[in-house]
Amino acid sequence: MRTLTLGIDRTGIELREFVREREALFFVFLFPVLMLALFSAVFSNQFGGADAAPGVNAARHFLPAMTAAGLLLTSFQSMAIGVATERDDGTLKRLRGTPLPAASYFLGKIGMVLVSSAAQFGLLILVAWAVFRVQLPSDAQHWLTFAWTFALGVGTGTICGIAYSSFIPNARSATPIVVAPALILQFISGVYLSYPDLPRWLQQIAAVFPLKWIAQGERSVFLPDSLRSQEVAHSWQHAETALVLGGWSLAALVVALLTFRWISKRPA
Repeated sequence: MRTLTLGIDRTGIELREFVREREALFFVFLFPVLMLALFSAVFSNQFGGADAAPGVNAARHFLPAMTAAGLLLTSFQSMAIGVATERDDGTLKRLRGTPLPAASYFLGKIGMVLVSSAAQFGLLILVAWAVFRVQLPSDAQHWLTFAWTFALGVGTGTICGIAYSSFIPNARSATPIVVAPALILQFISGVYLSYPDLPRWLQQIAAVFPLKWIAQGERSVFLPDSLRSQEVAHSWQHAETALVLGGWSLAALVVALLTFRWISKRPA
């Protein structure tokens, strides 16, 4: 109970530090909204025709992708860069010398990501509904699917970010080392480009990583069930999504336990 209580307290500290970083706030909260607005404007003429699915405008089509991209930003990307920076500037070393349990520190990180991800999604869904008139799910089943895919995606991205931070040599190189693969994954995982339209070999590469499955899980929530036939497997593949994300979480947890460092290897 003490570890959990300290973890909750640490969540508050992490959130206060997070909101002080204006650049991070912009990319985490506004970037997905701006991308949704951009794609909705650019591709508006491709939706609403005779061949389009009823009720699916451009904003509704891209909402699942922007939700997945935003989750990647708040979990994997922000966590990998943040932990690597704290290791490099000595924050982790100082925390290790305090009575704060290591588990409480990580609970604080997870809590911060969960709260910021929920706030980001709340803003995204509000803009989609109020500005672009996106038709949202009206039944409990779809929102239940959203709850477990979102929570599992947050957990997977956070643990993977912590594990990945161990391979970042210093704070200066953190951003390119993290952003470059994250951006590539977004292009091949059905975020900015249609996944079924990608070459088969790119689909196979993307299917190895969590983002493809997070995006597919979000499509199953916000798009009509009739569109599942357009998926590569002609199914939403919920069981496969849970297995892949769960497998990545366990693998990343093992890597984090074996490789996590509290002290930078940079010479003093």
